[in-house]
Amino acid sequence: MTSTDEQETIVNGNDPVSLIKRKRAELEQMKERFAKLLLGEDMSGGGKGVSSALALSNAITNLAASAFGEQHKLAPMAEDRKKRWRREVGWLLSVTDYIVEFVPSQQMSKDGSNMEVMKTKQRGDLRMNIPALKKLDAMLIGCLDNFRNQNQFWYVSKDADESEKGVQRSDKWWLPTVKVPPEGLSEESRKWMQYQKDCVNQVLKASMAINAEILAEMEIPENYIENLPKNGRESLGDAIYKNITVEFFDPGQFLSTMDLSSDINVLDLKNKIEASIVIWKRKMHQKDSKSSWSSSISLEKRELFEERAETILLLLKQQFPGLPQSSLEISKIASNKDVGHAVLESYSRVLESLASAVMNRIEDVLYADNVAQDPSLLAKKRTMSSRVPLEESNSQKISGHTPGQTPTGSPSSMTLSDFMGWSVEHETSSSPNSEDKETEKYTSKSAKILARTKNSYMEKLEAYKLRSPTTRH
Repeated sequence: MTSTDEQETIVNGNDPVSLIKRKRAELEQMKERFAKLLLGEDMSGGGKGVSSALALSNAITNLAASAFGEQHKLAPMAEDRKKRWRREVGWLLSVTDYIVEFVPSQQMSKDGSNMEVMKTKQRGDLRMNIPALKKLDAMLIGCLDNFRNQNQFWYVSKDADESEKGVQRSDKWWLPTVKVPPEGLSEESRKWMQYQKDCVNQVLKASMAINAEILAEMEIPENYIENLPKNGRESLGDAIYKNITVEFFDPGQFLSTMDLSSDINVLDLKNKIEASIVIWKRKMHQKDSKSSWSSSISLEKRELFEERAETILLLLKQQFPGLPQSSLEISKIASNKDVGHAVLESYSRVLESLASAVMNRIEDVLYADNVAQDPSLLAKKRTMSSRVPLEESNSQKISGHTPGQTPTGSPSSMTLSDFMGWSVEHETSSSPNSEDKETEKYTSKSAKILARTKNSYMEKLEAYKLRSPTTRH
């Protein structure tokens, strides 16, 4: 190494002394984090801390908030935040290496005979989902890195003059506005942006599936059950109950009659639907006919109503990703004592939130591009809710654009199936009417990672053009 290289190394803080100091500081930081986890976030040592599972869940959530909370633009993460996220999430995930189960194994004794012994192995759900979530994590960060040095759009501060501001798709005034060239994006950039959206959409679906499956496996706390109404009608209200229990049920028609203009309204409907599902499931398994849970409704009808409610719940999750947690989810997370479930739920949740945020930023750019081509859209937007209409619930459907070069000329990013190392047969389509075929192609790719969860849930999630449950009977 020349003297110039040595000086550059010292300036960058990579000399041996600086490296040792940095490692020691990281070690002390790690000790502090794990001490806080062991004390259940009660650093006073007074024994008033939360469970280890909840402490670990909160730690991952808070870490993600500090690492990604300021990610308001389509741009690479700051290197210091990226390194901190990778380092500290690695610490928290390392706990799962010691959550094991006993599995039978063959062992040869000294006399040459084989005997069966039990050995430890990482628990199955962790062994499958932790590597998948890590790769989804890397893919999202890689997607943000793909926007390095792009020059087809730019951001204007919210504090800029009105004449300088760009287009704002939503009512989130605190976000910077997007500007594109007067003629809009180039055709090549438009296709590339759509391709990035498709990749993020696959990550979003996969993280949603894992999170939903983990939440489904968590036990429903008794305090939540105690506060439930006595029947589904009381939980849903007369109007919603009548719409669900009609003879011919259409989930799309049902949602079109609901006021879903704000997150509060959507969350309220989600809470009611989840409560009714719990009530109906409990009644289906209730054996004591004298119990207050009993009802004159037949078992077949109750099962039908429960499936309809689950269909609505899945549609809500698809159409409104990134919603705040429901009452049932909050209750499950707070009462959960399984550390493995806590890690999987919180890690998949923060990735789902990040993917949803990146998706929204991409849609902001595509909206600005549409306005540049058709300024009348901006006038229409002022008269409409910022929510995506329910009839456009397939707006996140994968369009199947064939990736070319990025706006900067670099190779385009891999698809999720490529990233995960799956062998998937690539198809091409030149027909403009082949959207359904292209959708099926990408759906089959994302199904590879979605298959890590239970088939019963995945069949419903993969459909997402969900049939009315009446057709299943």
